[in-house]
Amino acid sequence: MEKRKVLPLPPGPRPMPIIGNIRGIDINAPWLGYTEWGKQYGDIVYSHLFGQHIKVAIELLEKRSYNYSDRPDLPTNVLLGFGFNTILMKYGARWRYQRRIFHQAFRAEASLNYRPMQQRKAQQLIRNMLDTPEKFVSHVRAFSSSVIMSASYDYDTKHDDPLVALIGMSLELAVQELKPEIAAVFIAFPILLRLPAWFPGMSIKRKAIQSREWVREWMNDPFQYVLKRTAEGTAQSCMVSNALRRIDRKDTYGEITIKECAATAFGAASETTDSVLQVFILAMVLFPEIQAKAHTLIDSVVGASRLPTFEDRSSLQYIDAILRETLRWHPILPLSVTHASVDSDVYEGYYIPKGAIIMPNVWAMSQNEQKYPNPSQFSPERFLNADGNLNDDTVNMAFGFGRRICVGRHFADASVWIAMSGLLAMFTFSKRIGADGEAIEFEPQWSSGIATHPLPFPCSITPRVRKADI
Repeated sequence: MEKRKVLPLPPGPRPMPIIGNIRGIDINAPWLGYTEWGKQYGDIVYSHLFGQHIKVAIELLEKRSYNYSDRPDLPTNVLLGFGFNTILMKYGARWRYQRRIFHQAFRAEASLNYRPMQQRKAQQLIRNMLDTPEKFVSHVRAFSSSVIMSASYDYDTKHDDPLVALIGMSLELAVQELKPEIAAVFIAFPILLRLPAWFPGMSIKRKAIQSREWVREWMNDPFQYVLKRTAEGTAQSCMVSNALRRIDRKDTYGEITIKECAATAFGAASETTDSVLQVFILAMVLFPEIQAKAHTLIDSVVGASRLPTFEDRSSLQYIDAILRETLRWHPILPLSVTHASVDSDVYEGYYIPKGAIIMPNVWAMSQNEQKYPNPSQFSPERFLNADGNLNDDTVNMAFGFGRRICVGRHFADASVWIAMSGLLAMFTFSKRIGADGEAIEFEPQWSSGIATHPLPFPCSITPRVRKADI
């Protein structure tokens, strides 16, 4: 403890009594305020929200991942029924068991097995867009849900699938309520957790009752579908059926763990893939010159008689550059997922307490003008060398850090790439033309929460002249 006496905490804004540094932070987009703090105080910022130590750090989570792979114990996770979620779970034996199941299903080599399915789903996305382009948001959401439901449960989603709709409602609620800034209030004033749902200001308690019911159905219904098909001998290869084969059927804990992993997989993959593709479409509307360059490349490599396949990927590196720039231009998890320090630590002369909440400001990293000049500009060329090949910047910050990096990133990357390349091959995305014959100008707006996506925007989606058989 002598060392603690001579080492300062990292710099940061001066806290107010009781409320700490929460004043001046927009709870709907806190990463913007944290980014300004970073400009003023440096790469690591100390904050104090309702008594909670919060860090906005850049390097700790990779170089010292042994000490920063924990998660904070946030009461809102359990309150809303997400205590099972691998992503939010504290570091330990239960997390490692779940992580092993994820690794077996979605490591780089295993992810190759899903490619035929992903390509079929991308073709269905394109058919849906051809039929009703004005419903593009629904089509993208259906694609995102369909690929992960197939991979996890061998479940083919239907149009307006009630199970997917239920999970979607649960995820939408979670995105809004599972913010560390909200959890900090309950940590500082735990007596609030004892108040009844009808008490003024306790709307989160009412939402939590509904959320827990939705989560129970989300976890159980598709899992029972796999169990039924397994008993009938009709179960096909998927995350759940393959994991069930590897365990002793008397291992009840093992079944519960598999159920939790599959539910986590759907929640993580569907929300993120959907949001990334919406950001991509928005970027194509706003930056038509990028789209035109992609069209020219695809036509030269693929021709007009078919859609791109994974075999074409090495010849379509500009599409990979567009994917990476989409992840950078407007990260869908601006503050990633919070970490927590296992033990106290010292970083560049600053003391970091044990149990400190670490918030990686991915937004600030992605908008760093030294690394990404003119960051508001959508420029895939930043990810290309002079010879046109991809550089080493894989934008891994979009997938998390250290031992908590997303195991499913290879699967997600393939899903997004095959969708992007197919959409670019078949369509032109542009601003909608108004009654006056002029393009409708708009300023992009964004949802709030731990994950973000573009709010509805006017656009026109028109088929290109192609003969591809889909």
